Amino acid sequence: MHYDLCMRTVVIVACLALASYSPGQSATPARKQQRLLFIGNSLTYANALPELVQTLGKAAGLDVACASIARPDYSLEDHWNNGEALRVIREGGWSLVILQQGPSALPESQVLLREFTKRFDVEIKRAGARTALYMVWPAKSRFQDFDGVSRSYTNAAADVGGLLLPAGDAWRAAWKLEPALALYSADGLHPSREGTYLAALVIVQRALGIAPDRLPAPGINPDVARLLRQAATR
Repeated sequence: MHYDLCMRTVVIVACLALASYSPGQSATPARKQQRLLFIGNSLTYANALPELVQTLGKAAGLDVACASIARPDYSLEDHWNNGEALRVIREGGWSLVILQQGPSALPESQVLLREFTKRFDVEIKRAGARTALYMVWPAKSRFQDFDGVSRSYTNAAADVGGLLLPAGDAWRAAWKLEPALALYSADGLHPSREGTYLAALVIVQRALGIAPDRLPAPGINPDVARLLRQAATR
């Protein structure tokens, strides 16, 4: 009798499980969408960097959505005073807010980058997101400033426990592999398509945990793309 009761219990449980199952239902929960907000200037919107990051993330199978607030020649102080970036941050729902201003190698620029990173970080954390710093690069005419740019952005990220996205360091790693790589555009400041692709690889690797080795490289020579993936990995 005890055996029969156990068997009836098993059958009931199995039937309930089947009744609650619907075709196509996944056994694992869906991944949470990663929402990235870029705040910067033309070094962010050149070659549609946020859109490229979203494309690469989706190519790797992630649910990624990117948005940006980027204006020509804007610093973080300008964004703070303008108010639009603060309003969008406070709307919430972001996973990561990525801050960028100019190279910021000069002492006064370093001070402003760190000060306004701290101000934005308070609002970003209050909205439930994390702060990231998108390290850029100096103008080609000020090549000697690479160390200063790296130091400035590294310090700003460390101040707030933020995530460092060292695209400028990746550019230097790429030139060690191939000094002739054209990462600057014709104006000697903004990135070429290759420079933007390398920056995007750094961002998806650090921010989304995506290894760059097999990501697509639309419009880029396959041999050059291979070198850029190596540089991003380094």
